[in-house]
Amino acid sequence: MPRYFLEVSYKGTRYSGFQIQENAVTIQSEIERAMHVFWRVPFHLTGSSRTDTGVHARQNFFHFDTDIHILQKHLYNLNAILSKDIVIGNIYKVPNDAHCRFDAISRTYRYYMHCTKNPFLTEISWYYPYALEQNNLLRAAAIVLTQNNFMAFSKKNSQVNNFNCLIQNSGWELHESGIMVYSITANRFLRGMVRALVATMLQVGRGIISLSKFEILFHSEKIASANFSSPAHGLFLEKVQYPYPLIPVE
Repeated sequence: MPRYFLEVSYKGTRYSGFQIQENAVTIQSEIERAMHVFWRVPFHLTGSSRTDTGVHARQNFFHFDTDIHILQKHLYNLNAILSKDIVIGNIYKVPNDAHCRFDAISRTYRYYMHCTKNPFLTEISWYYPYALEQNNLLRAAAIVLTQNNFMAFSKKNSQVNNFNCLIQNSGWELHESGIMVYSITANRFLRGMVRALVATMLQVGRGIISLSKFEILFHSEKIASANFSSPAHGLFLEKVQYPYPLIPVE
């Protein structure tokens, strides 16, 4: 049966995360509903990356199998059914054994913050009005780039075989407008990992913990020992990268 990738973006404010859950409205449940309404047959989607309640995505993927002939023009129909905070950006025909989760070679997350109260950013950026030592933030991000054990930055009950992640990029963008963005790319991420990194680096920036104590956390054998106070609404899944080109359906 032919396989397709769906490329999606969404504002996660109103949804109980990405993956389908019983008695909850999620990104997956809304897209499966829209596909069912349009084609009048049920679909089961497999997601590439699970985002938590309130987290957003500029790019995420599902895959599904169907004998229905999928066309580019169907994007308009599906998006007309979906609410305005979920968009299907493209549909790709892929090999039958392609897997949107296991084939991904990297994912990029960005965490957005602002230091001046702004009503237009309240659902997509964390208002953080505290003074920060910017050099220490930058140095903390550089430490992340050299590490691979993220047990301290993983939530409990993560159900993973190991806590190792290969970090490809880690850095802060500090803008004169008061906007701060933390960006990180890795081969995999653990539950709560990006938000824990952000919250703990901010403790470094405020002088609550030292850079040396921050670095010690990467040698910890105690799960969830970092700080997890950063809220979900500042986090975006920005990009999912695959080792092969994705060619849109015609």
